[in-house]
Amino acid sequence: MTQDTKNFLLAIALSLLVITGWNALYTAPQLEKERQIQEHMRGQQAQVVPGQPSGAPGSANAPAPAAPAVEKPLVVKPRSEALADSPRVKLATASLEGSISLKGARIDDVALKDYRETTDPHSPNIVLLSPVGSAAPYYAEAGFVADPSANLVLPRSDTLWTADRDLLTETTPVTLTWDNGHGLVFRRKISVDDRYMFTVTDTVENKGDNSVSFAPYALVARQGTPKTSGVMVLHEGFVGVIGDEGLQELKYEKIEKEDKATKTFKGTGGWIGFTDKYWAAAVVPDQTKPIEASFAARGGEPTKTYRSDFVREQMTLSPGTSVDVTTRVFAGAKVSETLDSYQDHLGIKNFELLIDWGWFYFITRPMFWMIDFFYKFTGNFGIAILCITVFVKALFYPLANRSYMSIAKMKAIQPEILALKDRYPDDKHKQQLEMMAIYKREKINPVSGCLPMLIQIPVFFALYKVLFITIEMRQAPFFGWIKDLSAPDPTNIFNLFGLLPYDPTHVAIFGPYLAIGIWPLIMGVSMFLQMKMNPEPTDEIQKQVFAWMPVLFTFTLGSFASGLVIYWTWNNVLSVLQQSLIMKRAGVKIELWDNLIAMFRKKPRTT
Repeated sequence: MTQDTKNFLLAIALSLLVITGWNALYTAPQLEKERQIQEHMRGQQAQVVPGQPSGAPGSANAPAPAAPAVEKPLVVKPRSEALADSPRVKLATASLEGSISLKGARIDDVALKDYRETTDPHSPNIVLLSPVGSAAPYYAEAGFVADPSANLVLPRSDTLWTADRDLLTETTPVTLTWDNGHGLVFRRKISVDDRYMFTVTDTVENKGDNSVSFAPYALVARQGTPKTSGVMVLHEGFVGVIGDEGLQELKYEKIEKEDKATKTFKGTGGWIGFTDKYWAAAVVPDQTKPIEASFAARGGEPTKTYRSDFVREQMTLSPGTSVDVTTRVFAGAKVSETLDSYQDHLGIKNFELLIDWGWFYFITRPMFWMIDFFYKFTGNFGIAILCITVFVKALFYPLANRSYMSIAKMKAIQPEILALKDRYPDDKHKQQLEMMAIYKREKINPVSGCLPMLIQIPVFFALYKVLFITIEMRQAPFFGWIKDLSAPDPTNIFNLFGLLPYDPTHVAIFGPYLAIGIWPLIMGVSMFLQMKMNPEPTDEIQKQVFAWMPVLFTFTLGSFASGLVIYWTWNNVLSVLQQSLIMKRAGVKIELWDNLIAMFRKKPRTT
């Protein structure tokens, strides 16, 4: 076996190792997680969850609220039965439907009208918040805590409020009332806009003879460890911005590593809650008041309770006076335009960061803006991706022009390069020196041919991130069989594009490698043609690597979002057209047809 053959096999092995690692660390977990998420959202299987936790987050002496007490586990009820355990005020807006529990005055029943579980228009709406007792309790609440020694009677999670109406809409707020029987009257006005923001205004009136002291709090809690996508490019879990400490993110499994499974923050303004891939729930304090916030977890599976909460400074209420406290609750889809609007008009600090734009915010956010800009003109995100590909090509045309001109010059000096092998057959070092001298004389940069590919890396990454994290891309159709640009191509060559009744991606071990649909195949062909535009490498190893690269990319990108594969395909086509135009203008022969014909030309036998 020659050294060239050994090097070639090593290169192929390393390439396969990259693909294997990617599928093992990303593709397989993603496919499995997505299936689990769908099952979790549809199913209401019986499992054990904790009973109703205490409503008080902690004492007024301790600035941060404590995690809820876990009581005796209860058997899960169907969601409808769990909702029936409390009298409710119906919620009906342009974007939301559900109800608010009068027991504890919790926002614990929210479904999103504009979003469904699958692309089937008759599939169930996304259910975001659910009451305690259901399969996946997830709720928001606000209230007050006081020093236990004060023996102050405050509303709790089992307090039954009365409502002045039985329907909450964007035009008709609801006022809840509760009298503690000891001189304090609590009124809670709940309003909601036409999107996803609730405004909770608590008014406490002291009709007694003594001053009282308490601290307002608000929290978002969920019971049972949520199903997540489990990929590195997306954060799901605890999230918040507290004062000047900046964005705080913590995954569910990481909270256990904190002291007492609690992480605290101090600051003025901000927000805190939980984020999923496309949805979120968060509580927002008065942006001018200092708070102490915390992420916390208590209990064990399947009864573990996670909560994000904050508590404001203690306030004192004299006899005959009242005080107002306003808290906002966000529960809905992470629509970029909506979050920006809340940030600008409500003054919520860095609320846009509820979307995980990542470390390369300066690339991913402009990429989304441009795609959204083209979408508003075309009405189709797939066409918007095609438009932005043309825009990027035009933007980097001068650089690509220099790159392809360099390729043309390299083609012109190819006979001189080949002559060096005959002149110095046994001196590789001398060959390299003479080759670099020729490059210098002709003003050729040998690596400039890689620039068009390198330019695409940040664009590719930004588009991948945007397709993966933004809800605007979720279930966004293109044409034909592509019903969701954020999902892989649903067709598959290994089941004859649906003619055989099985899903190859479910095959044990090899499943993630078999997600090869029509668009990945088209992408592979387009990449192959782009490779054949250039002169064949003289080095045998490079030649073999370039020959196999389209195949490796086809298998690697097969399980990616179809929008990304469409972008890469269209980019390859534009590159072929662009390179043909530039090389023709430079008077250099285009190698495409000769290289294709050479593949089928019978090679002479050597002795």
